[in-house]
Amino acid sequence: MPGISAVIVAGLTAAALATVGFLGHQAAVNVPAELRRPGADAAAAVHKAPRDKDHPTALPARSGRGSRVVYSLDDDRVWLVEDGGKVKRTFGVSPSTVDPAPGTYRVTSRSAAVTGSDGVPVEHVVRFTSVDGTVIGFSAAVDGSAPELDPGERTGGIRETRADGAAMWRFATVGRKVVVIP
Repeated sequence: MPGISAVIVAGLTAAALATVGFLGHQAAVNVPAELRRPGADAAAAVHKAPRDKDHPTALPARSGRGSRVVYSLDDDRVWLVEDGGKVKRTFGVSPSTVDPAPGTYRVTSRSAAVTGSDGVPVEHVVRFTSVDGTVIGFSAAVDGSAPELDPGERTGGIRETRADGAAMWRFATVGRKVVVIP
């Protein structure tokens, strides 16, 4: 009767897997609100890169190595970092309605001038990821305006001033590393 024992083992294994799946789902659903952030995993929300309280525009610790763009979701700030960790430029930005998850990306494409998803002409567009079909990247409005965010609209343009957009354009060529931190 080896066939019956195999069926019993298979049934017990299926029941165990279903139980583990259910418990995993329950744990994910019950994450405390302070640890949740759209597009970010709980580990990234808990392990925010340390900030220098005396120098709030200083490059956060543990924000990567080498030449890179660092984008802080919480601070709405960008750092252009050269090899050796020297900050070439830092500036504030206006976020989009869709945030990328914390992590390391690469610049995938660039456009000198296009119309943004909000209908505003933008320049120096530097794209590095997409979230559920919404392309995420840095850009500067030609008229210098900041976006008027509508939470009901899915936009991925992280707006910079025209001067900051020009600096990003010169620095962030295709393939350049982009590190997104909480």
